[in-house]
Amino acid sequence: MKVAAVAFYAFALGLLGVGVLELLTGFEENRCSMTYMFEYPEYRRVALPRRLARLYPAYGLYLYGEGLYAQETRALKLTGAPVLFLPGNAGSYKQARSLGSVALRKAESREGGLHFNVFTVDFNEELVALYGGSLLRQTHFLHESIKAILRLYKHLKTPPQSVVLVGHSMGGVVARALFTLPRFNTSLVNLIITQASPHLAPVLALDPYLLDFYSTVRQKWVNQANKLRNITVLSVGGGYRDYQVRSGLIALPCPSADHNKLSLVATAVPRTWVSTDHLSIVWCKELVLATVRAFFDLIDPETRQFTENPEKKMAVLNHHFIRHPVRMPGETQDTSISSLGEKVTLLTEISGMLHTSRPDNNSGVLLQLHTAPNCQYKVSIRISFPRMLGQILRFCGPIVPVYTAVTLLLAWGGQLSSILKSRRAVDMSQVVSKGLQPHKVNLPVYILHILLSYSGFQEVWSILCLPPMDNLPSTLPDGTFHSVVPAKEWPHLLSPLLYILGAAVAYWGSTLLCFIIRLFSLILAPLHRPFVFRDCGTLRLQTQVFLTLCLTVMSAVSCAALSLLAAFLLHLYRVSLKVLLVNQLQQ
Repeated sequence: MKVAAVAFYAFALGLLGVGVLELLTGFEENRCSMTYMFEYPEYRRVALPRRLARLYPAYGLYLYGEGLYAQETRALKLTGAPVLFLPGNAGSYKQARSLGSVALRKAESREGGLHFNVFTVDFNEELVALYGGSLLRQTHFLHESIKAILRLYKHLKTPPQSVVLVGHSMGGVVARALFTLPRFNTSLVNLIITQASPHLAPVLALDPYLLDFYSTVRQKWVNQANKLRNITVLSVGGGYRDYQVRSGLIALPCPSADHNKLSLVATAVPRTWVSTDHLSIVWCKELVLATVRAFFDLIDPETRQFTENPEKKMAVLNHHFIRHPVRMPGETQDTSISSLGEKVTLLTEISGMLHTSRPDNNSGVLLQLHTAPNCQYKVSIRISFPRMLGQILRFCGPIVPVYTAVTLLLAWGGQLSSILKSRRAVDMSQVVSKGLQPHKVNLPVYILHILLSYSGFQEVWSILCLPPMDNLPSTLPDGTFHSVVPAKEWPHLLSPLLYILGAAVAYWGSTLLCFIIRLFSLILAPLHRPFVFRDCGTLRLQTQVFLTLCLTVMSAVSCAALSLLAAFLLHLYRVSLKVLLVNQLQQ
């Protein structure tokens, strides 16, 4: 039985390893070109009113500049079109360099004097993807920054009435959260471009503040979709290289009838055709050029500011991010094709992996190939099992640690039951190997999801003050908003596989922990010769109180993780001494 359990969990661990390896390495190399500067960058801080400086001492607003342009804008007498860059989780305001530098070089090469003033916000590199308590604070500061930017153009005859927002990662989520503020004037922003922003749900739902923030933003954009129809939003995902924010999360939750909202992946952007990771999407030259070209085409020649016409904005964005960008909309296309007369054989492998999961499994796959009529093609389709495992972990990987914890809890329950019955603990690996009990986990979860789809059961659930489901509401194509994820969204077929993978992690993790304890006890053996006393490792009450106070002070003064580590090492020392005592008694 033990050999069979070891073989089973070894096979499961092998599957998990293949999936993780495919998830981290199973994508194309980074073929993005780096954006370079020709002159030294400068970030000029924009002075804010004293009230704002006192309210947000850690935040700041900056204007990007280089060389002569930086000198000309030293007095903040600006004449360009305002663009505001928003960094994401732990992001720096200096990430606006690529967008600002390319826009400046493009403006210098064009006639007419059209140019942009690229601003950037300093959010103090806060970890808002892990703790959502600062997201609302960032949203309020963004509102004040937009008003401060527009005040810089009051000396113009036709000053700009709005600011274009470019948000990376969580910065794009904060940009959409602006419209949830009660005093926000929606005319201040009519175009938002987000880069690798998880709009559907947070990557890691670690605290209720983050879930509440997302729920508020979704309700605003779904329930009041008609009022926000003139706000153009473009969401660009990095593709398969971005394993931090998978492409399925960048989709905008909005009704299908709202044509002013676009969601796409960088691999589909014309003249870009590359996949980017989570950071390179900011400096990828091909994508930055597409963005800057779209900005110049969005300028109204009369006002020299961004157009407010929704149809014009969508036509330009469709042209640069969806259609072939050689000709502007309305121009005729020459369909003549020249033949070189020589035979060339090329072999190309294209990975047709889904960007979004479809747990309901009721949709087909449509593959469209746009080919040249004067060439011959041979297409072969094959299925890759490692890539299937990688896709499973990409979409459902966060559930594996949950099943690991469930397996350990069931194993500890078995240990307690054994101690109560026989006054003796069973071997840990043996108990963990029996922790794989799908009938105690998957079946109750499935039944609970079905029951929560009924409003009556939801009322009983809330009356009993039971915790809510840790899921964000789903948005159906018709724009309706539901408070619970439908039961069909639960991956029924993948649950057993994910449970097996989680149990394998628990089994081998407990085996490794037992090995470490035995190794540590062997290291401690020379320090406790010739033998170990029975009371060795047992602490008196005064000592326990003293250690508790020391650990509490350590966590308050320095770091709570440091005190937890010290407590863990102390407990490991005591357990190792008990192992030495058991070995001594057996001898």
